[in-house]
Amino acid sequence: MNLDIVLLLAQDGLTNGAIYALLALALVMVFAVTRVIFVPQGEFVAFGALTLASFQSNKLPGTLWLLLLAGIICFLMDWRYQQGLGKGMARRLRWSLMWQVMFPLGLALLVFFLHSSPLGLAKLPLWVQMLLALLVVVPLGPMIYRLAFQPMAQAPILVLLIVSVAVHLVLVGIGLVFFGAEGSRTPPFSEGGLALGSVPVQAQTLWVLGTSLLFMIALGLFFERSLFGKALRATAVNQTGARLMGIAPAFAGRLVFVLAALMGTYSGMLIGPITTIYYDTGFLIGLKGFVGAIIAGLASYPLAVGGALLVGLLEAYSSFWASSFKEVIVFALIIPVLLWRSVRHQDLDDEA
Repeated sequence: MNLDIVLLLAQDGLTNGAIYALLALALVMVFAVTRVIFVPQGEFVAFGALTLASFQSNKLPGTLWLLLLAGIICFLMDWRYQQGLGKGMARRLRWSLMWQVMFPLGLALLVFFLHSSPLGLAKLPLWVQMLLALLVVVPLGPMIYRLAFQPMAQAPILVLLIVSVAVHLVLVGIGLVFFGAEGSRTPPFSEGGLALGSVPVQAQTLWVLGTSLLFMIALGLFFERSLFGKALRATAVNQTGARLMGIAPAFAGRLVFVLAALMGTYSGMLIGPITTIYYDTGFLIGLKGFVGAIIAGLASYPLAVGGALLVGLLEAYSSFWASSFKEVIVFALIIPVLLWRSVRHQDLDDEA
């Protein structure tokens, strides 16, 4: 192994690690606010990339019909819950109708119109296709929370984990039905690249690293400066206290699932030009983000980023030295972390 190979592997590791970092941040954020270990986080990666690929092939993605169906079911659940709660709840029901029925319906009509136009979806600019894909996939996040997790928000963590696994299995099956078993790869955001000495760096790699960094900075500013971010932080620290201060746990849950779906969907678009995405690819990618989140104890955002970058680098160098065992090596990283946390927790108990 010479210096060029070391740098190439480091580039691959940092690129993959940046994606894992976004997913790890989403997992930590969701767990802190809702106590849900969000196993289906990787499905948003696959749905985002495959929905964008469908638009670029001038096809109507199945996720559009999933959004319509999920929105109608969510509205019916809200309507049934609001019955008998008085006139004060009418405004909430109107918002539910607008965002969970009218918005998906209007979006479906827009996509159908663009699909039927002479140019078609495939001729739209890339940023328009990406925006449409985000509008289709991201709203599925809060809808999944409303359907699967909000009704049992006070359940034990183990029950929420079982529900999360069930949602993952359902989404994987839906992905197979909608997109088929064949994979897709999208064109890069831009062509070309640059050279660092004798090591070429593709433009898409720069997109991954640059936008991932901007996403992390924006997320930090959101939590530090915005009212909604502070509300999420308060809910993560003390749900009962946040409720007493007027922060609805259901609103916090939906908001954090919006952010998690946004990060997962955009991550899928970033890696679509780098690797072929299948309907079940997101699960493995999400698991590697989960390893980064476990390194952080599902609590620390900086540690989650560092752990995810470590996973990416370990995967890259393992693929060079022992490619057949790279997945085993990456996931085995959880074992010493859990052992260390177990010993540390035991020491704290002994001191108490």
